[in-house]
Amino acid sequence: MSFKLLSAALFAAVLPLAAFAGEAIKITDSYARSASPAAKTGAAFITLMNMSGEDDRLIDAASPAAKRVELHTHEMQDGIARMIHVEDGFPVAAGEMIMMERGGQHVMMMGLTGALEQGAMVPVTLTFEKAGEIEVMVPVDLERKPAAGHMGHGDS
Repeated sequence: MSFKLLSAALFAAVLPLAAFAGEAIKITDSYARSASPAAKTGAAFITLMNMSGEDDRLIDAASPAAKRVELHTHEMQDGIARMIHVEDGFPVAAGEMIMMERGGQHVMMMGLTGALEQGAMVPVTLTFEKAGEIEVMVPVDLERKPAAGHMGHGDS
């Protein structure tokens, strides 16, 4: 194999790794849902992996799909699970992952500007302290069932 061909092969193999290594936050397994077509609220659930060597924090979210978007979680108060706005956001430690899921952390969309229809894509901008803004296209999946033992937030 010639040096030029070997160099080209190595460059082609390393290029995707270099592009991946430059991404501080990897976003996977996202989906959005609402309880019904007439619902005024919906939620997005996203898995975040901090690929960088330093801690970060998800501090805000925005979407043209809703008049107001907040980071929420559920907290038990007097034996009742209540949804609360997490003003400080969600920490994402270096090398760690957080999974937003029903009954836990999620992106809450209030005052939906239209129905969340099965298969549609919802643009969501996530803002991190260090990684900055990351735009995500979140698919609407009204059929997805919650994991066993979790509250059915947004279920009808």
